[in-house]
Amino acid sequence: MTQEQNYKNHARLHPLFHFIGTPLALITFIGAIVYLFTSFSWISVLSVIASICIMVCIILVRTYATKLQDRIIRNEENFRHYLLTGEPLNSRLTTGQIVALRFASDDQFPELCRKAVNESLKPDDIKKAVKIWRADSLRV
Repeated sequence: MTQEQNYKNHARLHPLFHFIGTPLALITFIGAIVYLFTSFSWISVLSVIASICIMVCIILVRTYATKLQDRIIRNEENFRHYLLTGEPLNSRLTTGQIVALRFASDDQFPELCRKAVNESLKPDDIKKAVKIWRADSLRV
């Protein structure tokens, strides 16, 4: 990554997934629906079913990858909090909050964790509160 990561540029898009795979799956689904209504046949029904299967696979691939990464981040940040404070993360922190907290530097991390719990900060508010950004360029 050539540019320093911050709140404004931290979101990542995977071109093959976001700009090729997902649009092609959506176009296939729309085309199958149009084909179903313009020339109803068993082939058109099967085309719709196949395109639905493709859409489900696309959604599941993204969902599973994101959930797995969230679990890994939760464990990493729990371990980091333990190393910095000698205590595990507060169990009231949500996964979304912990995922957002990963961007905080070690100096700011424990205090921002407490603030996130006490003030029920939303993940976006946590990211905005980070003063020294700790980049995460491995997130998909």
